[in-house]
Amino acid sequence: MYPVFKEHVETLQPALERLLEGVPFRFDELRGQRLPERGIYLFTEGGLHLYVGRSDGIARRLRNHCAPGATHLQAAFAFRLAREATGQLKASYKPEGSRAHLMTQDGFKAEFDAQKARLRRMDIRVVQEDHPIRQALLEMYAAMALATPYNEFGNH
Repeated sequence: MYPVFKEHVETLQPALERLLEGVPFRFDELRGQRLPERGIYLFTEGGLHLYVGRSDGIARRLRNHCAPGATHLQAAFAFRLAREATGQLKASYKPEGSRAHLMTQDGFKAEFDAQKARLRRMDIRVVQEDHPIRQALLEMYAAMALATPYNEFGNH
């Protein structure tokens, strides 16, 4: 294995352990949290790890996921949950079926808002990772190790 890559890989399990050992908090407790600026975050509901993401502005990214006023372009996880709940599973880049179009459909916006509220009730954990390569690897590693059902790494 390429030595520099191996050095990065060897940091992943300890970082995952730090993430899982972190004290979970809810979105409404965000203001009281001392969060790292850069790293990964994990959404957990009822003990089931659902989604892991990464950001160079974790607090801002969590607000984008959860805030009541977050748009369909900001709250990607809530949007995916709303798609699932409404049976609108297939993404489209055509006007018909696009994100903007779905937001105009009866009931979809209400479901999207309900899913943002659901995210606000989930447990959140974060771990610092400043190095951009290790951050990307850690997101993938955590998603695979925790079998998070809402992470996908396909191209669009």
